[in-house]
Amino acid sequence: MWRAQVLTLFPDMFPGPLAYSLAGKALKTGIWGIETLDIRRWSIDKHGSVDDTPAGGGPGMVMRADVVGPALDFASSQAADCPLIYLSPRGDRLDQGAVAALASGPGISLLCGRFEGVDERVLEARAVRQVSLGDFVLSGGEPAAFALLDACIRLLPGVIGAPETLEEESFTGGLLEYPHYTRPNVWEGRKIPEILTSGDHAKVRAWRQAQAEQITRQRRPDLWQRYCAGSQAMSPSSQAPTGAPKEERQK
Repeated sequence: MWRAQVLTLFPDMFPGPLAYSLAGKALKTGIWGIETLDIRRWSIDKHGSVDDTPAGGGPGMVMRADVVGPALDFASSQAADCPLIYLSPRGDRLDQGAVAALASGPGISLLCGRFEGVDERVLEARAVRQVSLGDFVLSGGEPAAFALLDACIRLLPGVIGAPETLEEESFTGGLLEYPHYTRPNVWEGRKIPEILTSGDHAKVRAWRQAQAEQITRQRRPDLWQRYCAGSQAMSPSSQAPTGAPKEERQK
């Protein structure tokens, strides 16, 4: 079973949308499991306080290291082989490769921040990995946790009925996905591209590849540049002969 631990101030939010559709079915059948840890269990006073004013002044509140630290320690004791991840706009940008790596492991432990964030000292002391979904700010880490967990869960064996559908998705192979169509053949005067109904599978594959390249080039120039660089690196003309001396191959 792939395991998810979520450290949050709002444990009742989970599993939330993950209890439905493919993720929900996989949860019921035991492909993955989830445990929520209420950070307030490690509160420092009878009022359940978990935060304090920021050092140096300024607006908002900061989650305390002496509350979050013990919570992280407990999470680690329960799943020592699962990486600790803090969902933060300051983290490394999440991509499909990182998601696939997480899904191939035993599970993850997610720290959901609130307020202005978490005391930096606890993140450093516990070697917490910081991950960002993009260049925007949410009201807390919980919505980001749903997105990250869903991205991982759908890659687990047995979750998607036709695993081959994962092979032609956006970011697989470095490109955005090609357009999709279905019946009716004509809708509001718009026709399905004729090549898709031609029955010529080779031409369909070529059309889809061309569409994926065009869309990526137009909408994500950054992805397109990486794709082109990778394609060039893999082309036979860019590779040194197998028998070339080491010094020559490095030139």
